Amino acid sequence: MSESKTDTSPQDTSQWHYRFRIGLKLMLGTGAFLLLLSGQYQAAAETTIILYLTLMPMRVSAHFSVKMPPEFDALAIIFICMSLFMGEVLDFYNRYWWWDVVLHTGSGFLLGIAGFVLVYVLNGNDNIQFDLSTGFISLFAFMFAMGMGAIWEIFEFTMDSLFGMNMQKSGLVDTMWDLIVDFMGALAVSIMGYSFLRTTESDSFLERWIDKLVASNPAIFNKHKRHQE
Repeated sequence: MSESKTDTSPQDTSQWHYRFRIGLKLMLGTGAFLLLLSGQYQAAAETTIILYLTLMPMRVSAHFSVKMPPEFDALAIIFICMSLFMGEVLDFYNRYWWWDVVLHTGSGFLLGIAGFVLVYVLNGNDNIQFDLSTGFISLFAFMFAMGMGAIWEIFEFTMDSLFGMNMQKSGLVDTMWDLIVDFMGALAVSIMGYSFLRTTESDSFLERWIDKLVASNPAIFNKHKRHQE
């Protein structure tokens, strides 16, 4: 009885994530249609673009022939919906003061994961001459997240300056708090990633997700090493 549950649980998890992704995309499609009917053409166009962006994780995965764990895909879609659809289209950034803080903390977290996975993939492939230390991989993940966060702040400043938007809200104060919470999210991922590389136990969700990534792509991780100096 217990073996059958163990055998079917990964499939059940994948089906749950598949339904979840479809549900969010249906929500965005319905939202775009309702906005169009109500005459909010700009918001409808923005929502349609956001719907297209939710397909990007799947397209990137197919382009690079990498099987991504469903958790990565689900997190990316959730973040896109929360930041662009709920934040910009539904105006949550102005309606809830804490929305921007939550989203920037999450962006630092997700970008840290992306940077860590990127360099981890390169370091685990014999076809690429990388042999990076544990500390450097963690540092790269942290700097990748902070760099992307800084680029986003430049984008916000550019949009406000050229098009009269209000993406920065309170200006310098908003920018600095965004970078601070980006720092916190990136640091958390870097610490968990460092722990993952230095130990053989999977104690955090990041470690379990990376283990899934490695198991799903044996051809890529042909020199998988957990202990690096």
